[in-house]
Amino acid sequence: MRKSIGFLGAVSLFALISACSPRGDSTTEISKEEAAAGEKPQVKLIERELLFGNPDRSQGRLSPDGSMMSFRAPLDGVMNLWVAPAGDIDAAEPVTHDTGRGIPRHFWALDSKHLLYTRDKKGDENWHLYSIDLESRKIVDLSPYEGVQAQMIAQSESHPGIAIVGMNDRDPRWHDLYRVNLKTAERKLLLENDGFATFFFDNDLQLRLATESTPSGGFNVFEWRDEEWLQLFEIPVADTFTTQILGFDAANNGIFMLDSRERDKAALVHLDLESGDTEILAASELADISKVFFHPRNHEPIAYAVNIHTNKWTALEEDYADNFSALNASVEGNFDILASTLDASRWVLYTDRGNASPVYQVFHSGNNKLDQLFVTNPKLDGLPLATMYSQTIRARDGKDLISYLTLPADADKNGSVSAPVPMVLLVHGGPWARDTFGYSGAVQWLANRGYAVLQVNFRASIGFGKVFVNAGNGEWAGAMHDDLIDAVDWAIEKGITRPDKVAIMGGSYGGYATLVGLTFTPEKFACGVDIVGPSNLNTLLDSIPPYWEGYRNTLHAAVGNPETAEGRKLLQERSPLNRTDKIVRPLLIGQGANDPRVKQAESDQIVAAMKEKDIPVTYILYPDEGHGFQKPENKLSFFAASEAFLADCIGGSYQPIGEDLSGSSIQVVYGADFVPGLPQALDKAKIIATNMETAE
Repeated sequence: MRKSIGFLGAVSLFALISACSPRGDSTTEISKEEAAAGEKPQVKLIERELLFGNPDRSQGRLSPDGSMMSFRAPLDGVMNLWVAPAGDIDAAEPVTHDTGRGIPRHFWALDSKHLLYTRDKKGDENWHLYSIDLESRKIVDLSPYEGVQAQMIAQSESHPGIAIVGMNDRDPRWHDLYRVNLKTAERKLLLENDGFATFFFDNDLQLRLATESTPSGGFNVFEWRDEEWLQLFEIPVADTFTTQILGFDAANNGIFMLDSRERDKAALVHLDLESGDTEILAASELADISKVFFHPRNHEPIAYAVNIHTNKWTALEEDYADNFSALNASVEGNFDILASTLDASRWVLYTDRGNASPVYQVFHSGNNKLDQLFVTNPKLDGLPLATMYSQTIRARDGKDLISYLTLPADADKNGSVSAPVPMVLLVHGGPWARDTFGYSGAVQWLANRGYAVLQVNFRASIGFGKVFVNAGNGEWAGAMHDDLIDAVDWAIEKGITRPDKVAIMGGSYGGYATLVGLTFTPEKFACGVDIVGPSNLNTLLDSIPPYWEGYRNTLHAAVGNPETAEGRKLLQERSPLNRTDKIVRPLLIGQGANDPRVKQAESDQIVAAMKEKDIPVTYILYPDEGHGFQKPENKLSFFAASEAFLADCIGGSYQPIGEDLSGSSIQVVYGADFVPGLPQALDKAKIIATNMETAE
């Protein structure tokens, strides 16, 4: 059902900061405290471009028949798609030649003859779906309509060369269903949609199920039977973020679901559509079932994962028990199963130790052999990467907050420090998402600059049961923020940091949390970095993209209902914009001009309010970005400025901005003088910082 993607899009900083290849050796600049003491950093600074840059390769995939492999890799500095015979990566050739923001996502058609990918325009999220014929190398836009968002709905091995695609060209609120030819882009209308949020097709590519929002914010599930839609069951609003349909069984008579109804933690269940009988296949009392690995051809679940601190995989079928015993014994760190060949003989794994570059591998289920597909960023090998430690922090009301602590490598004493260090509270987006264990360029960057990094799964984060998710309802800037404050207090009590040396930083909801931190608890943080964070909850909910209409009631139930007087009052009270006069600490804001979720006005209005009150703020805008920064040059420029900002605020080491603004579209709309070295770097890059006329 894909409702748990996060209102503000679960923007992680790592997702914002993948960039280009290094330009050369860095100039190391040391912190104020080190300069005063005449000391030098004990750990060499890692180039920003290595941490924030485009990886050498990413998104490793095998074709469904196992004959080919594909991946994303830079071509002239832009992430494009490459293909090669399976196992012969040196023979890889590019099949796209994008020169803009790059290709963010790709996957295989089940016929193994076409590669599919999505791409938008300057971050507007009007995704076009493209098909590449790998024999002719011809690229076809399957949704060639301006201002239209395409959604890949379904495909089937029994209908090669065909995809079911949703497009909202008739009504921007609703995606109509089309049967689309992958070679010609010819489309045939299957259904005009006037109110369904999601659709589900069976394994024979027949439309079977649809969901529709209820007034309370839950969803009714309907089945198409005898030429009419019949209601099957309801997903109550309390279960919307922990219940979803996964797919049909082999006979197309039943569905597999993650289901939290009548329980707290989401279980894997099978529901017979005719009788309504439900069978629980797997459950955990500790956390939701987070992932299920299905056989691509017989559609039976092979294994499931539960992720508390890390993924723990368990085989469901005895035939695969030996495979998972071998994987659990041989894979170091965390691993995900991303895909499988149709015969389930080879599985694509993403393996991650946290303090090294992640690795894509191929597991052969017949003999338990594990082959390396590629290392995402081999340039990280041998660098002083920091270790991530799992922590469970107790909130003031007794809830367990699953968290992750990363310490500077030179200060790390097996998860503790001998003396406090500056700390950055790094808040995830969503908020209906979660932080997980694993490598993060942002985390490694901050730790390398001398900061402890704390990531907290505050209430409303997903994966820990519906009670934990729903404890965040109506608690933006309330109990959700209390969780973050409790985590900071934990770190201070443990001697990890000092009360005057904590910064807050985040993207999307994490950007909102940053603004809340500086307005609701104005002296708790030394400074904040907000990336595409909303400042006014009323205007945020009033300006959601039209194609989110099917989830409007769910958002109102979780955040606050602007259609009621009580809801408007709550949203007004929880909006940082209305408390700008409380800000007493430095703030840096980054915004994409084309963001459809958190529109530019959200940043404009809080900067205008701060400017009117003579409160220092630095506002950086990118005219060719959306909800986060995708272009390597833009990522590098923003995080170069952020690094100088944080060093000036809480005293970490930093690499001078240098030429890291070169080639970016950066516009410092206001406050360049508040970031050390930024005016000089702007002059060097021949970029003029302007006053913020548009925000007044």
